[in-house]
Amino acid sequence: MRAAPVEQMNAAVVTSFDEPPHYQQFDVPTPSNDDQALVDVLAAGLHPRVRTDAAGRHYTSTGQLPMIPGIDGVGRLADGRRVYFVADDEFPGSMADKAVIDVRRTVPLPEDANAEMIAAAMNPAMSSWVALRRRVPIETGQSVLVLGATGNAGTMAVQVAKRLGAGRVVGAGRDASRLESLSAIGADEIVQLTDDADATAAALAKAAAEVDIVVDYLWGKPAERTMMALLLARSDRSRAMNWIQIGAIAGPTIELPSVALRSANLRIQGNGQGAVSTQGYVAELPSLIEEIGSGTLKIAVRAVPLRDVETAWAAPDLPGERTVIVP
Repeated sequence: MRAAPVEQMNAAVVTSFDEPPHYQQFDVPTPSNDDQALVDVLAAGLHPRVRTDAAGRHYTSTGQLPMIPGIDGVGRLADGRRVYFVADDEFPGSMADKAVIDVRRTVPLPEDANAEMIAAAMNPAMSSWVALRRRVPIETGQSVLVLGATGNAGTMAVQVAKRLGAGRVVGAGRDASRLESLSAIGADEIVQLTDDADATAAALAKAAAEVDIVVDYLWGKPAERTMMALLLARSDRSRAMNWIQIGAIAGPTIELPSVALRSANLRIQGNGQGAVSTQGYVAELPSLIEEIGSGTLKIAVRAVPLRDVETAWAAPDLPGERTVIVP
């Protein structure tokens, strides 16, 4: 007896870590238990983490090919309800017509929610939202330095810090034109990171020596230099400075003198997959969706059809913009 043909769908398929995903046919995944469901994907964000996954460079990568990228999205259940979902590493990703989701990692969406906006904003906002609510719960009036504030996640972190009660927010990044725009969304002061290490260190020390929390999307040399500049200029080194390491676009390691830890109350911790449980992340999603839906947290959306995924991969986001793949 001949087996029934496997249903096919359109998807962004990674067949080589050295190439962008290709638009092609792929087997429709099948739920295997009551905690899983098949959804029609409405929108999936093309986040930096998605690009890293598709290149096999993320620390969670299994190295298995072919694969469908996509770590989250907005989908429609069989009964018509729309949900935001966080993809499970066990299943193919969200950049396809359909995806299997774990219903325990979903949040129902309001009827008027903009699917593309939710898909664009949740990931860049989530890192700082969870960091400042779960890793180092911010207290009203505390001050925050966002290191890497000219990236999309950093720009969102400026907004998130202000929304969660920061009394003062300093944004630091390389892009001069984008830095200027941060003042309109909550930055009280800005510092440009330049190739002049001494001048940059002096500017950071002047603007941010007394901050309570650093949200770091850079790591590498910029973090190394910033850390020492702040500690050396701090008026009371016994007052806690919480450093939350989130991204590492400037390098995977730093060189940290032991005296930095002995001579100051410096607390370094990370925020990411593993540092906070999946349940912890999911618990924060409804309030974050509400903030995005109300327009409190903003990002520009560039919607690209799934069939044009290769073109989207070759066109990095403009400042303040996030690409969303729409099947």
